[in-house]
Amino acid sequence: MNPLRYPGEQSAAYTPERPPQVKVCGLTRIDEATACAELGVDAVGLVFYRPSPRFVTDERAREICLSLPERVCTVGVFVNEPPGGILDRVHRCGLKAVQLHGQEPPGVVDELLRAGVTVIKALFQNTAPAFASADEYGASAFLAECAGGPLPGGNAIEWDWGAAARLSGSYPVVLAGGLNSSNVSKAIGRARPDAVDVSSGVESMPGRKDIDKVKQFLEAVSRGSASGRNRRIFR
Repeated sequence: MNPLRYPGEQSAAYTPERPPQVKVCGLTRIDEATACAELGVDAVGLVFYRPSPRFVTDERAREICLSLPERVCTVGVFVNEPPGGILDRVHRCGLKAVQLHGQEPPGVVDELLRAGVTVIKALFQNTAPAFASADEYGASAFLAECAGGPLPGGNAIEWDWGAAARLSGSYPVVLAGGLNSSNVSKAIGRARPDAVDVSSGVESMPGRKDIDKVKQFLEAVSRGSASGRNRRIFR
């Protein structure tokens, strides 16, 4: 693959001289989602993985999506779900993008892309699918994090964020894993991502966002080292 090109090039436009975009994941309440939007987050994540404490029903996800301004990207997070079920929720809930956070094969990504869905595929530092698997996927963007906690994501585990720098050099990348207001600036400088994803780092308890922490996180991102010509993943 030509390193100057990347999957989803037509849908991820470069935005010069701006901090990475911010996605707050694991929203479960309408008021907290709208408060995040008012603070200026670019995307919110709605988790459809039932074992997660951040799981939302289809009805609650739709209510959250309808409450948000058009500029906020609503991302459904799925783990090893069949494409048909994912597409049903995209249409039922009003999702603008999906995040595949399991061991989904490239064929699932291809099927969703053919249906016109923006797809963010999670790749992991220390388990499959690994960063080196990026060439096998044609995803719109990749989410980079480590593995090792009891859940596929949201385990508040800090890791070697710099390991994602090679991935972000060739593809649109969302950096996740153990981020909070005290370390996100450092993580941005090491990984050079186009966006960052936070969940437990801005919570008062699993599934409940502390809006003051969200504000502090956004301020810390704005102070982080800009990654240059950032690709705009969330629309």
